[in-house]
Amino acid sequence: MRSFAISAMSLLCLAFWTPMTSMPQERDRGKIPDAYKWDLTAIYSSDAAWREAKRKFAASLSGFEAYQGTLNKSAEQLAGCLDLLDRLNVEFARMFAYANLSLDQDMRVASNAALQQETDQLGAMFGEKTAFIEPEILAIDAARVRLFLGDRRLDPHRHYLDDLLRRQAHTGTEGEEKIIAVAELMSEAPSSIRDLLVNTDFPYPKVILADGKTVTIDPSEYSRQRRSPNREDREKASAAYLGKLNEYRRTFGALLNAQVMKDLFETKARKYGSCLESSLDGDNIPVQVFRALVANVNGNLGTLHRYLKLRQRILGLDELHYYDLAAPLTADAARSFSFEEAKGHILAAFRPLGEGYVAAVQKAFAGRWIDIYPTEGKRSGGYSNGWAYNVHPYILFNYNGTFDDMSGLAHELGHAMQSHLSNARQPFTTATCPRFVTEVASTFNEALLIDAMLKQTGDDEARLSMLGNYLDGFAVTIFRATLVSEFELLIHEMAEKGEQLTGDGLNRLYLEITRKYYGHDRKVCVVDDDRQADWTAIPQLYYDFYAYQYATAFTASAALSELVLSGDKAATRKYLDFLSAGGSDYAINLLKKAGVDMTASEPFALCMAKMNRVMDEMEKILTRKKG
Repeated sequence: MRSFAISAMSLLCLAFWTPMTSMPQERDRGKIPDAYKWDLTAIYSSDAAWREAKRKFAASLSGFEAYQGTLNKSAEQLAGCLDLLDRLNVEFARMFAYANLSLDQDMRVASNAALQQETDQLGAMFGEKTAFIEPEILAIDAARVRLFLGDRRLDPHRHYLDDLLRRQAHTGTEGEEKIIAVAELMSEAPSSIRDLLVNTDFPYPKVILADGKTVTIDPSEYSRQRRSPNREDREKASAAYLGKLNEYRRTFGALLNAQVMKDLFETKARKYGSCLESSLDGDNIPVQVFRALVANVNGNLGTLHRYLKLRQRILGLDELHYYDLAAPLTADAARSFSFEEAKGHILAAFRPLGEGYVAAVQKAFAGRWIDIYPTEGKRSGGYSNGWAYNVHPYILFNYNGTFDDMSGLAHELGHAMQSHLSNARQPFTTATCPRFVTEVASTFNEALLIDAMLKQTGDDEARLSMLGNYLDGFAVTIFRATLVSEFELLIHEMAEKGEQLTGDGLNRLYLEITRKYYGHDRKVCVVDDDRQADWTAIPQLYYDFYAYQYATAFTASAALSELVLSGDKAATRKYLDFLSAGGSDYAINLLKKAGVDMTASEPFALCMAKMNRVMDEMEKILTRKKG
């Protein structure tokens, strides 16, 4: 159903990283200047205003009664119903955005959690009231629907109606759709419980570092220690963090099993052959695209292994361990960037996209679209939320001054700009870009930033650090994202066969796959036993086959960014048109119009060639340094 009784994940663009800490920061939200915090009053002036909007929204749902049983009468009647649906979708998305953002700025506040719970309940009611729409449309003869589409009043709904007819076999009766809508009340439980556990209640361990300091290894500190130049600290932090997660593997296993059972319910309710097919069909993505990615990555593990050996060589290690994979390659990697410096570098890097794009990013910085710094109780990581359609996108971030943070901010701005441009160009019906393309704009911006930073320096140490950082992007965004996706596929296939998912079983499976990818048996990289619990720290496993899209998007953006950076003005226009297209077409078609065919093997092959070219340059630098 097209109403917003849907997964919260579809409202967020989540990065496949966690910002790390490099410098002390004020953690008291009340002491951080307003200029560095987002302004939610642009959505609603207060919680009271939100509740008044909720009251009016609930009363408006009765408007659908006038349309029930009449959609087959005329194009005018059908357009009226869909226009009402869109008007209420706009308001519901706005309420959802406010509640979600309020909760994530401080997850400890009970009133914030109450807003989110009220929104979920309202969404279920919305879904129930509109459950008749799709079954009723599908009961109309397809030829009559096509005839209706000749009426200009249905132009904003054309793609939706075409897609609905495509998915006809997977749309239930009115009664079935009501049951599915009510089930949405429970569908967010595994992800919500996990988020609360890891962000507020989890008993993270403490360790004593080499400098004598005692630190709590929460996700942010763990990310920081993974990047520590002190190998003993890296190993100690990894063992403590993953060891504590492993103690709760049964709880995490139960949560992930509940998520997979939810996916299985939706698969069966929608009459799909598998969870993978069910997930991909929403964006009309052929299952072969997913399977080809997994096959291509497994066939190119030698490229990842080449990079891992190069990393080992630069670090001067006799044996590379998994906890060494984020260690700084050079002293230059410790360089920090203030937020103002990062802003300057980002704006300069985005210039190839033109003055209009840069001006929109400046507006985001000046207009308090971004919640910049980490504070107590704030959600970890980063995302962009573009669902306040008639306001502007918002970005949650946890900036701490590293190059990775600066790159991550550029990433989230890619999401925000795509939302901003699509919302400006598209009616609400087609403003939301398909999930399959959401990570293209973000990884494209990362490519622009690394290119701009490399052009600024000829220093070998700095270039080595930046090129290594760029290769880390390949390793994480293509190889690790596909590893997670393969793991996700296997656990869903196990559930489909009736096999039980337990913490211990998930540990064994994850360790086996990780050792395959990182060449453990070939002595490329030692994947220690404690890495078995790493799956517990991956939120994307709760987002229904989301992670693979990081890899496909990265390959697409690598091809598109090279065209733009070459100065190809036609390619730049096509890319900006892509950013403004929202969901006006299927994802595969949108990318083809932009200049890349994701059903072919060429984009992946080009990406691997680019990765090898970067390694060639790094090896030349090492040879020059040795000489």
